[in-house]
Parts: sequence; C-alpha cells; structure tokens
Amino acid sequence: MLSQIEGSRAVAETVARCRPQVVCAYPISPQTHIVEALSALVKSGRLDSCEFVNVESEFAAMSVAIGASAAGARAYTATASQGLLFMAEALYNASGLGLPIVMTVANRAIGAPINIWNDHSDAMSQRDSGWIQLYAEDNQAAADLHVLAFRLAEELSTPVMVCMDGFVLTHAVEAVDVPDRAAVDRYLPPFAPRQVLDPDAPVTIGAMVGPEAFTEVRYLAHTNQLAALDRLPELARELAATVGRPITPVLSGYRCEDAETVVVALGSVLGTLKETVDELRAAGTPIGVLGLTAFRPFPVAAVTEALGGASRVVVLERAFAVGVGGIVTADLAAALPRGDHHLHTVVAGLGGRPVTRESLREVLAAASAGRLPPLTFLDLDERLLRAGAEVAS
Repeated sequence: MLSQIEGSRAVAETVARCRPQVVCAYPISPQTHIVEALSALVKSGRLDSCEFVNVESEFAAMSVAIGASAAGARAYTATASQGLLFMAEALYNASGLGLPIVMTVANRAIGAPINIWNDHSDAMSQRDSGWIQLYAEDNQAAADLHVLAFRLAEELSTPVMVCMDGFVLTHAVEAVDVPDRAAVDRYLPPFAPRQVLDPDAPVTIGAMVGPEAFTEVRYLAHTNQLAALDRLPELARELAATVGRPITPVLSGYRCEDAETVVVALGSVLGTLKETVDELRAAGTPIGVLGLTAFRPFPVAAVTEALGGASRVVVLERAFAVGVGGIVTADLAAALPRGDHHLHTVVAGLGGRPVTRESLREVLAAASAGRLPPLTFLDLDERLLRAGAEVAS
C-alpha cells in the first residue's frame, strides 16, 4: 500500500521486514534516521528476535556485523561519508571473508572541508573493497533494493551496499509502497549461512593466506561478483512478481532507442535528467539517459549493448578522482569499443550543489552539438576560484 513516508523510515521498515537478527548502529548524518527507526522497532517489539547493538564508532559497527554474520546471524548496518571511511579496513575483511552483510550508505560528501550534503564520494571511494554496490534512483527503489540485497548477499555469500542519496532521498517524504512482511517472507528465506563459527564444531575463518593461494582467493571473489550480474535480473523478476511492480536491478534506459547522445548517471539525479531529456527531445535533440543501478560489479556487457547506437556518451559524475577525472567514465572507457564513442565527463552536484534542468540543458545541448570538452565541472564558480587563488598567493 502506498503511503507518504520519509525515505529513511521506508528503508528502516523494509529492513525490519527482512528480519535481521543483529543491527549495529552508530549515528552519522544523513543515515541516522534509519537506525533510529530500527531501534524504535526493536524496542517496541515490532522487530522481534533482533539484537540492536549501540557501538562507539563506525569501525565497531562493521566489526560487530562481521562477528554476528560469522556466527550465523543476518546482520545489517548503515553509515555515510567519513563513517564509511572509518570502516574501510573492516569492509575488506567482510568481503574477504565472504560474509553476507547488508549496509545502507546514505551518500554524502567527504571532507575536508566538512560537508554533510550529498554526492557519491563516499561509496565511490570504496568501489574496490569487494562489496556489491547498488544505487537507488528514488525511495521506492531504495526500499525494494534492500529486499533484493539480502537475497543476493545470502545466495552468493558476499556483502552488499545499497546506496541512496543523502538528504535528497533519506529525508524526502514521498509515496512509497513498503513491501509487506508476508511478501518479503515469501521472497527471502531464513538465513542459512555457508560458514558458521560454532563452539561445537570449531573452525578458523580468516586465517593467514600466503603467496601460494592469495591470488586464487581474489580470483574467486572476482568471479563471485560477476555471478551477481547473472543473478540480479533473475532475482529482480522474482521480486517484481512478488511485490507487483517492476524492479531495476542492473541498468535502465530512457529514450535511448534512437539517441545519438546518451547521458549515464547513478542515483536521484536521474529524475532531473529524464525531465531535461524530455525538454531536449521536444526541441528535436536525439538524446537519452542510461541509469546504472549496479556499479559493482560493473555491468560491462549490458552497458556496451545499451550504448551501442550512441555516438556520444556523457557521464554525469557525482564524484571524481582528483588528478584523473571521472570514476564511472574510466569504467565506461574500459568497457566500450575504442573509437566508437566520444566520451565526456561532467562533474556535477558535489557537496550537495543543486543540479538544475537549466544547467543540464546547456551542457547537454553543447554535447549534442559536439562542443563539449572531455571534462566539464557543471556551474563552476570562477569568482570563487579567483578568490581562492588570491588567498593562496
């Protein structure tokens, strides 16, 4: 049933219906509302058979999740920004041990300077940590992707991040159909871990591996992630049949069929992009949008097929690699046949700066006309740059 609900609350209600047995919590904006809501659900008894663990840091939150998952419990946590960075060592441990932890990342910029608003710098910084990364376009997708994430994580025994834009989605109130518990129970079986720490059957998990086998460990992790690309569409179709609405597990195209220019993006900016593309289409510009849900593993074959008919690809980046350029752009450049596409990076919305239709119209019109440089910073304030240069000198 559709209800007007804050995005964080919708995620908390959905996670509760997935019946986690351990929830580890340390507050950091803009994810705090999620774990606050889960704590209230545990305290009220609506989320029963769950231990809510308050910890002293984000590193501790992931460490508790690792211990809980290794002991056979369905484990969940949430974080953002510097909190995700504080978890970095433990993130690699969770994926290296093959533990099916699910975590919400409420995407937020990384300081310094301190900035609590949205971009994708946090999750992108951990793209090589071995976690599957799924990005939500809106709050309905954010809720549904958590159900999918638990199923996928537990089938493949690998951790999954569900990334949703901080404040833009987490604090937005909109109509969401939170999956009901009966539907989730039909879709998500009880957790049956592949490996369990049991005093009655002692084993060692995470022992030292030397040069003779470490490459093979990483190879297996890689092939396990690639297996997710095969399972995601199948699991999404099953979830869609269960909840009665479409689920986008890998990517989605919008008006791409005859597009000469295609804009690639992740997250909530897709809504603004689609409106902008509608306006440009009305003016006769053949342009489309390709939205990525799965960023890790990167869907090379699906992206190549989706962009096959385009001559120009514009990547709207909500984060970038200082000294290099676009992060998603680099993956696309590696995936696409050389010389078949003109590839452009547009860095936009860093630190929560609004990405407006007016600015997008201008830059996308330039791209379609062949006037866009390889790297553009949307709405770059030259006055601030000059002032900064004067201070530095």
